[in-house]
Amino acid sequence: MVGIDVKKLEDTLVIHWQMSKTEIPLSEIKEVFYDNTYAGEGKDAVRIGTPYGTTDRVVISTHTKLYILFTTNGSTILNRIKSYIEETNN
Repeated sequence: MVGIDVKKLEDTLVIHWQMSKTEIPLSEIKEVFYDNTYAGEGKDAVRIGTPYGTTDRVVISTHTKLYILFTTNGSTILNRIKSYIEETNN
């Protein structure tokens, strides 16, 4: 597994990267958006992926934490997460 993989498992967003696994309840996600800064705005954010200069930064804002995903597949991951949230809210 080279890149970041996101999946929906019941009502939870599961993020796999290398040997790590992060689970975020979809009901806790407030917003998902791009961050154009190099390292991400949140100083206390959970950073997943490798921050190269050409990677996209997808930010997941929850009620308690900020997650920054460094990926070359930003639009796909962003749209996938948004669709999971929409499915959960319907």
